[in-house]
Amino acid sequence: MTRVLWPQTRWQDDYKPERDGLGEGLTPEFVERYDAVTEEQWRNCDAIVGAPPPAKYMELLDKCRIFVKPAVGFDEIDLKAWGDLGIPVCNTPDYGTREVADHAMALMLTLTKSIAFHDEQLRAEPRKNWRPALNPFGQRMADCTFGVVGLGRIGGAAALRAKAFDMDVVFYDPYKPNGYDLSLGIRRADSLEDLFAQSDIVTVHTPLNDETRNLINADVLKAAKKGLILINTARGPVVDIDALYDALKDNTVLATGLDVLPDEPANLEKPLIKAWHEGEDWLRHRVIITPHSAFFTPQSMRDIRGFSARTAARYLRDGRLENCVNEQFLKHRR
Repeated sequence: MTRVLWPQTRWQDDYKPERDGLGEGLTPEFVERYDAVTEEQWRNCDAIVGAPPPAKYMELLDKCRIFVKPAVGFDEIDLKAWGDLGIPVCNTPDYGTREVADHAMALMLTLTKSIAFHDEQLRAEPRKNWRPALNPFGQRMADCTFGVVGLGRIGGAAALRAKAFDMDVVFYDPYKPNGYDLSLGIRRADSLEDLFAQSDIVTVHTPLNDETRNLINADVLKAAKKGLILINTARGPVVDIDALYDALKDNTVLATGLDVLPDEPANLEKPLIKAWHEGEDWLRHRVIITPHSAFFTPQSMRDIRGFSARTAARYLRDGRLENCVNEQFLKHRR
């Protein structure tokens, strides 16, 4: 019997997406909490799907051959520790792509069309503020340059959406080979500073790692075109939020839409979050924050559950390894 363990489940249903993703011949085991998993289950599971278990449980993984995280990000996983055990770590990058790209566009449009601003103004004074021309961030999309930081799956989807608005799209991604710009009909910037200097809107779509932490920092923001709108639906620590506060303060950045923050839930001690939360006049309507919700739809939740199960099943059944993120640490495989 080949056993796949979900050691910390949260779904109150029959786990149909997981079962469908596994297919025939594999036995799923669903447990609500790590501490409810028996030692026998840890020692005899062939795969684990879920958030990374605490290190003390990794010592019990006698038979485990693969660990799949049902998410895109994996910055909190000790990839080397899993590699030393001979266990591949895989993520699930093919869910939520369209949702996150859609959310980035929604944040942009909410600002550029002053949607939240108008709604608040009208609720306060429905007649007095019925003023169509009162549009502080109004822009014609086709006259704007749309900058993309990170041209992966989501960044590419965002670029295509911006093209549908007839925007001039430019990207920065030093890891993309030459020709990606030609295949998508967009332009390439040689540096982050170059991208920020020419863009009216910048959207961030990079993973979080040592290289990208505080990637959007004070130096990059100083190079920005005056009146920039910055969107981040990637990872909160990619943007130095204190530097963003300063850039908003001196009006280099006109407005920002953030689905992710360096501290989640929001840290009210951070200057930007504090000013937003308290509704300081100088910042009103210039900051929109959503609760790391860009990825979430019923469809994306179905996908992430099924796709992560499928990744484990393909490896156990056929040795087909997909989306492995710790290959550099795998000296051997079980």
